[in-house]
Amino acid sequence: MWFARSMVSRAFCFDADWRTTLFVLIFVPLLAGLGFWQLSRAEQKSAISEEFERKRALAPAGLRELAGKQPAELAYLPVQLRGRFLQQEYFLIDNRMVQGRYGNEVLGVFELENAAGFVLVNRGWVVADPSRRTLPQVAPVPGYVSILGQIYVKPGKPYVLADKPLAAGWPKRIQAVQIDKLAAALGLERSSLFPYPVRIDSEQPGAFYVDWPTVNVSSAKHIGYAVQWFAMSLVLALLFVWRSTNLAQWLRKPGSEGPR
Repeated sequence: MWFARSMVSRAFCFDADWRTTLFVLIFVPLLAGLGFWQLSRAEQKSAISEEFERKRALAPAGLRELAGKQPAELAYLPVQLRGRFLQQEYFLIDNRMVQGRYGNEVLGVFELENAAGFVLVNRGWVVADPSRRTLPQVAPVPGYVSILGQIYVKPGKPYVLADKPLAAGWPKRIQAVQIDKLAAALGLERSSLFPYPVRIDSEQPGAFYVDWPTVNVSSAKHIGYAVQWFAMSLVLALLFVWRSTNLAQWLRKPGSEGPR
């Protein structure tokens, strides 16, 4: 009789209400799905970084050599520009934070030599007034210069809070690089302005603080996020099994309860 009662008590039993079961059936796959999504993002970021390193090893090209290339081919390509910066006309990309400090990125207008057109050159970051009541002082770059940089093709469409008209006068503060809008502000034909900005390399004429990230979040961070999502999914599943079954009793060694 004792052996029979022991075998019954050792039988694995499941007892959970439908609300808890429904909750777990929804959130365990959801959390795991978020983990797999983060892994896919990590793969994408790794591919972007590898492509950036491959293109960085290429010799700088002139913009005329790149005519007809698709945006994916142009992204991160090193280029060499020869011409001059317009002295008064430039843009300030608003709300750029560096090491917790508020600032702007200076988007200069570069006129290519031999009347070959114009290109927007991101000269880097400068500290600015957090209250936005005054504009930062930007040193001009006089004369004709040769600069090195990389074409920046932003993935997706630029995000802006509201499509407001640009203020009168120069410089003009902007939220994002919208080539059509900036060409109109400069009084240029759309075809005369290169369709993507060039991010200047460090130690080039006119460069400010330059630290261009290849990706906004590294692949290692995405993998870390994936581990967290998988861990939460696993913990939720284990808690459900632990609380809804007699697993603790079932795992207990026979006879550990002592004599009855």
